[in-house]
Amino acid sequence: MSSWTNGSSNLSYTSFVLLGFPGLKESRALLVLPFLSIYLVIVSANALVIHTVVTQRSLHQPMYLLIALLLAVNICAATTVVPAMLLSFSSRFSRISLARCLVQMFCIYFLIVFDCNILLVMALDRYVAICYPLRYPEIVTGQLLAGLVGAAAARSTCIVAPVVALASRVRFCRSDVIHHFACEHMALMKLSCGDISLNKTVGLTVRIFNRVLDMLLLGASYSRIIHAAFRISSGRARSKALNTCGSHLLVIFTVYASTMSSSIVYRVARTASQDVHNLLSAFYLLLPCLLNPIIYGARTKEIRQHLATAFQRAQHQVSSEKLQPLP
Repeated sequence: MSSWTNGSSNLSYTSFVLLGFPGLKESRALLVLPFLSIYLVIVSANALVIHTVVTQRSLHQPMYLLIALLLAVNICAATTVVPAMLLSFSSRFSRISLARCLVQMFCIYFLIVFDCNILLVMALDRYVAICYPLRYPEIVTGQLLAGLVGAAAARSTCIVAPVVALASRVRFCRSDVIHHFACEHMALMKLSCGDISLNKTVGLTVRIFNRVLDMLLLGASYSRIIHAAFRISSGRARSKALNTCGSHLLVIFTVYASTMSSSIVYRVARTASQDVHNLLSAFYLLLPCLLNPIIYGARTKEIRQHLATAFQRAQHQVSSEKLQPLP
């Protein structure tokens, strides 16, 4: 048991055991294959769309670059969560230091908030593209895009840093076992033995304020976008604009619905088992990472066409190699 003392009986654990899905006990090893498979699918699907955007010069436009950035964040989020989850299923590798725990907590919440902030930047990009199409190239420049992404990263840091900083000051003496597969904030706070009312208040206030503000900004932006799209005289241009916005709105619904439903169920279903709460956490952390590349790959015409062309070339190459005579 790793701990420190300040000269009195104030003991605090400085390392913890991550115990994901504790109700399954020895059967937790059976979860390695399904979660590893989900992780590989997430990495492969997101990387495929990112590779398509990066290698195709015609896709080097702000909208597609933001899609690639969003999918890169998905890979980072899954990589922050899943390897630690797989290690938590083994008693040999499940121990984590407090410093690493806090770093993981920061990374998880930073990437979640950064993901939402990128969606705000994408909404702004679509607003300018549809409401001011003639001025779009001179307004949305590479310099502006880099500045908006930097501002999104800074906003994410300012939102998450206070929560993690307050968590680092808490004394943990109830247990050194975190009944979770990752260093989730409330799972760690359950081990505290002091007053954590400030932590709870700050965490809840930041989450509600951030969600409400984001929803107001997204609602205002897309209501103007849809209104402007219906005023476009060309039917094809109107259909393209609405289809592009439909993809973004579907991704927004997936991200916000998963996080909000998990938060609501977590607070309402207090009598549910820890395994259920773990499953809900895995759901809201991994579902957007899994669905986003499918949504953009299937619904974005330009990306879909390049992916179809790449698959056709790969099939043709395989067929050609099979038809080559043996020496």
